[in-house]
Amino acid sequence: MKDLDLPAPIAAYFAADHQSGQAVASCFTREGVVLDEGNTHSGAAAIEAWKNEASARYTYTTQPHTLETQGRSHVVTCRVSGNFPGSPLDLRYVFVLERGKIASLEVTP
Repeated sequence: MKDLDLPAPIAAYFAADHQSGQAVASCFTREGVVLDEGNTHSGAAAIEAWKNEASARYTYTTQPHTLETQGRSHVVTCRVSGNFPGSPLDLRYVFVLERGKIASLEVTP
């Protein structure tokens, strides 16, 4: 992550990802949305629950290595390694930022 010049809200998300669901949820706007594994998680409570559930199921590390800007979206490609099927793999984190926070995040292979 040191090599990438990530926008502050995105850098904060990856730092919070090592902490707690509450820390991750605090990176999002009040109406923030996460789309991951075919599910949509809307609002702070749902995002916190999503992160806590993922952390309970899997132990993983995330290493961002590529940043692209596409219109309003910031696409961060990460090498994700852990105790899940297919590890390690590259995942694309598509962020849309709003007022210094994350308005939406979609995680895709």
